[in-house]
Amino acid sequence: MTPRYSLSQIVLHWAVAVLIPIQYWTGGSIERTHHAVHMGLSPEPWDVIQHHVHNYAGIAIGALMVARFGLRVIHRSALKHPAKSLVDRLARAMHFAFYAAIIAQAVMGFVASYLWFGIAPVHVMGSRVILALLALHIAAAAWHTFVWRDETVDRMIFPRRTLS
Repeated sequence: MTPRYSLSQIVLHWAVAVLIPIQYWTGGSIERTHHAVHMGLSPEPWDVIQHHVHNYAGIAIGALMVARFGLRVIHRSALKHPAKSLVDRLARAMHFAFYAAIIAQAVMGFVASYLWFGIAPVHVMGSRVILALLALHIAAAAWHTFVWRDETVDRMIFPRRTLS
């Protein structure tokens, strides 16, 4: 079995995993808030709250992903064994795509919110790319667990205490 991820990598992984669905649940508020403002209306208070949650969760995701990338470079646990098989190479490509897409999404969200709203359509497309990558990630985890019955997913689960 390949080495486990460090506890800090596991915590960051699951923190991002909790925050990403929040982005999808709150993302619609951005359009509703901006539409109301452009129409000269006051946006719904709940939409304003969701808008803020979306922005700050996005900033948090960006920071957490940069930290994850830094830890991945420092620990290199997943990169210690050579990616010989096609499956290993696909897994590495998937992880790289995930990191790149999520970090780029956080940057685009920041730019759309604070610097240039014109990038918003690209940000929306990025959310669809991340959904596709997420679906593949979950499918791969399920495949490892239920078909190959290997310990790949165990590497990203909090270590269990052993009774002594």
